[in-house]
Amino acid sequence: MAEGSVTTLTSEIKTFAAGHGGAKAVIEYVGKRGARIVLVGEDGEWSDQFAKDTGMAREACEGAGVAVENEWERELLEQMRPSNDLWRSMARRSMAR
Repeated sequence: MAEGSVTTLTSEIKTFAAGHGGAKAVIEYVGKRGARIVLVGEDGEWSDQFAKDTGMAREACEGAGVAVENEWERELLEQMRPSNDLWRSMARRSMAR
């Protein structure tokens, strides 16, 4: 999962931000897997990318001109619009428990 270069990652983040009226990012450390960059577009759509470490993730976001939030703020969470597929996926997981 943690593949690619900073240049490729920066390009993917720029593309997402351009397609969604801008974006903000939250970087999450995921151990040996690296770092997860959760991108939240201004239109509420979201996506994620993976980097080999948090330094690479921050560098890619900075290069793409995307602000990195220090944590999940209430306003950012409220801005997110989960897709219907995600709701179905989450329902299956909770019902399976």
